[in-house]
Order: sequence, then structure tokens, then C-alpha cells
Amino acid sequence: MFLARIYVSPKPTVNDPEGLTILSSLGQLGYQNVISVRSGKYIEVQIDEIHEPTAREKVVEMCDKLLANPVIEEYRFELEKVN
Repeated sequence: MFLARIYVSPKPTVNDPEGLTILSSLGQLGYQNVISVRSGKYIEVQIDEIHEPTAREKVVEMCDKLLANPVIEEYRFELEKVN
């Protein structure tokens, strides 16, 4: 069994309105030293696989097909063996 921790975020060239809203709100709260915010998603998926390469391949497939929009988002993930 593996636990995949998946991080999805807008590509650097894509506008991030949520990140801009957060940046503005932080400024209003007194955090003027924050110069940039990018917002994204965090997803955990448990996979019942024995071999790490197979689990890694399945996570890539899930991200490419559903969890991330490859046109405007990029992703990365960590894979951890769990009991």
C-alpha cells in the first residue's frame, strides 16, 4: 500500500486569481512583505499496490486524466509506503 501526496498548482504563465485575492487580503491584514502567492490543490490518494514503480505509474495516470488539467496546471507528488 502506498500513500501519494499530490500537489497541483497553476503553471507559472497562467493567471491565478485566487492567489491574487489571497495576496491582496494578506496585504490588508498587514503582511505587506508578501510579494507573491500561488494557490493550488493538495490531494492524498491511497493505492493498493505492491511495487513502487507500478504505484508511481498509476499516480501519473490519475493526475494526467483527472486530478490536474495539463493545459493550465502542473503537478508533483511524493509516494510513501504505508501499512
